[in-house]
Amino acid sequence: MVRSNPLMIWWALSGTGTRQVSKTETATARPLTSRQLAALIGVSQSAISRAFTPGSSISSDLRSKILMAARDYGYRPNAIASMLTTRRTNIVGVVVSDMQNPFYPALLAQLTQGLQAAGLQSLFFNISPGASIEDQLHAIRTYNVDAVVIISATVLNERMLTWATEGRRSILLNRLGHEDITTVCCDNTLGFRSLVDHLFETGRRRIGYVAGFTTSGVGLVRYSAFTTRLAELGMRLVGTSTRQAYTHEAGRLSTLDLIPLEPDAIVYASDILALGGIETIRMAGRAKDIAVTGFDDIPMASWPGYSLTTYRQPVREIVDRTVELLLATDIGPPQRHTLQGELMIRATTDPAGWADVPPSA
Repeated sequence: MVRSNPLMIWWALSGTGTRQVSKTETATARPLTSRQLAALIGVSQSAISRAFTPGSSISSDLRSKILMAARDYGYRPNAIASMLTTRRTNIVGVVVSDMQNPFYPALLAQLTQGLQAAGLQSLFFNISPGASIEDQLHAIRTYNVDAVVIISATVLNERMLTWATEGRRSILLNRLGHEDITTVCCDNTLGFRSLVDHLFETGRRRIGYVAGFTTSGVGLVRYSAFTTRLAELGMRLVGTSTRQAYTHEAGRLSTLDLIPLEPDAIVYASDILALGGIETIRMAGRAKDIAVTGFDDIPMASWPGYSLTTYRQPVREIVDRTVELLLATDIGPPQRHTLQGELMIRATTDPAGWADVPPSA
């Protein structure tokens, strides 16, 4: 068995001697510095730094050599030292809310994966129900994050939001209504027009609408696109209902409001609302009469018990564009990046009705 000798390892790494140091010895000694690793493998200290910096100028062969040696010798970059040198933390603050809507956990999972793949880490600021939005935004300024991504469905105070993100690259993800911050979102207008067109093609003419947050930017755009297309096609809006939430229960209660108005289709502002609606319509024995559409295409939408026609948000493209903007040298003046989704046609808009779709477990 090879036993490490801390004194001999120090002697070799300090540059005062020339003895070869085994990997076993370095693994049991104090953590290596970048200077010590550079001396061990015969490269410059700056090459070590570049090898661990995404996007830096270094050949692939040299990077591979350094990363392999770092693994063998147990070297780990000193994050604090790097922060002090570059004045960057590689941490992105992510402001979230409305976590009851399954769309957002799915979006966050892909976003964090995308950030990690780009060498960035996430710090979450959750605006929970009843919490002070201003306190959460104020907390952003107390942490040394390089950038901020806002995914909050809550209506945000524009002045506070601008103040909280001042001096940091900021992106609104799937949010609308703040023209001085770059936005990446689904094409909500195209999505709702596509849903109305599909209902028209299947012979539906009396349409109900279940909204979420009616005063949010996204809520307003979706409702406007929906009602405008109804008018263009000569379809009738028989009623609108909302509980100012994107939840299964809100969808259930709002559907109870609309069923007495005799719609032949109900358009829901999100999938989670539609799932609550589907179960209510089925319990009322109206599945043969009322078509249902959602928006988002959460995983549950395609379950056999729902088979929900919906508009799929381009989550992967939204995440890729967001990461691209975070890494860009200059993203220019604030602008809106609108990405096209996809209409997903399933059983809930079958003209023959969907009463035979098996209930969800």
